[in-house]
Amino acid sequence: MYNMKPEVFNFNSVKGISLRQLNEHYKLYVGYVNTLNEIWNIDYIPQNYTDSNSTYSKMRSLKLGETYALNGVKLHNLYFKNITGGNTTPHGPVLNSIINQFSSYDNFISYLTNVGLSMRGWAVLSIDSLDNKFHIIVSDLHDKGSVWISYPILVMDVYEHAYFMDFGTNKKEYISTFIKNINWTVLNKRFQNYLHIMRVMNINYNRYLPYKFFNR
Repeated sequence: MYNMKPEVFNFNSVKGISLRQLNEHYKLYVGYVNTLNEIWNIDYIPQNYTDSNSTYSKMRSLKLGETYALNGVKLHNLYFKNITGGNTTPHGPVLNSIINQFSSYDNFISYLTNVGLSMRGWAVLSIDSLDNKFHIIVSDLHDKGSVWISYPILVMDVYEHAYFMDFGTNKKEYISTFIKNINWTVLNKRFQNYLHIMRVMNINYNRYLPYKFFNR
């Protein structure tokens, strides 16, 4: 029996985004948790799925809903976690790696901002397993644009529901405020988790700048 509980976040630590905006956004996250619990608690009864096909069927609707809810839970969890708790001064190996790959911190922020402005849903800074480099992966919907075996470091929600109460149509100001609230300690922990996974899997990588093709 699945009974996942939504994580709790300290929204009082967020500056420039109102509690009303954050709490309303959080309700959507809770809804995805509840929906995922509901889907995962459905017993598979073969006779209920005799019409399965790829145009429209009960199984197709169920599995598409599962993917949407599952990504909704994960992405919102990562988003809220990386803008709460303070520690907003850029620092650590993530900053060093960003500067190494994007030439400068300001250049990275400009890139992230323009990516965010161009999307309707998500912008995710991740390390991809194909080349071991940072990429900003984008998605207009929870279940569109996801990349397999790509490790998320920073997640930014750019759906209108994330900012419209406070910023209206000024999406750029919201992105600027989001950036000011990034918890760099969280980002660096995710980065260290990625490096730990690489070590556990016995994958070779450059010790200080893990940005090159790697082999087992």
